[in-house]
Amino acid sequence: MNGSTKMPDRMMLWVDAVGSYLVCRSEEVTVGQPATGGPAPDVPILGDLSRRHAVIRREGETYSLEALRQVRVDGKVVTSTAPLWDGSTIELGGAVRMRFRKPHPLSATARLEFVSPHRTQPSTNGVLLMADACILGPSSTSHVVTPQWQHEVVLFRTGDELACRTSADIKIDGRAKPAARCTLKPGSRIEGDEFAFSLEPLAQNE
Repeated sequence: MNGSTKMPDRMMLWVDAVGSYLVCRSEEVTVGQPATGGPAPDVPILGDLSRRHAVIRREGETYSLEALRQVRVDGKVVTSTAPLWDGSTIELGGAVRMRFRKPHPLSATARLEFVSPHRTQPSTNGVLLMADACILGPSSTSHVVTPQWQHEVVLFRTGDELACRTSADIKIDGRAKPAARCTLKPGSRIEGDEFAFSLEPLAQNE
């Protein structure tokens, strides 16, 4: 691992005993079918979709979806763009269905949950559209709900870097850290007495 702390726009968040999440930090993400021999969408879904099927944009605290191919939001056909609200159902093509969630009232970060049996490539439990911060913890308002944890862990942006904060004693990449702000590196593993997770960078076409 090199010494750079700059985080890429796309990462895999692996949470032990909970699952994996695709993290997208850009304000604009493309959704579509995985591609070979060319640029892949930011959110590649294994399904009967176009390579660029839709675009999700974040502007401040709000999100919208631009339809490039057949899309419905809450059952209504989208011919251009449509706003996304907490609980909105997104239907891509004729079968891929996801739910848009914005669970925490003080964070613009959102989560895409699969309603249909489709998954991303590589397979994940969901997609995190990370804005300012991402909360992992036992509360239902967390972006990643971890029922067995006693403490919350907050991942937050500081420019191109990513840091974490928690009240628990933690180790980062095997080294003990104080329960305060800690800057993470691509590939970092964070461990506490009751939890462990890691961040793995993804190439643009993975």
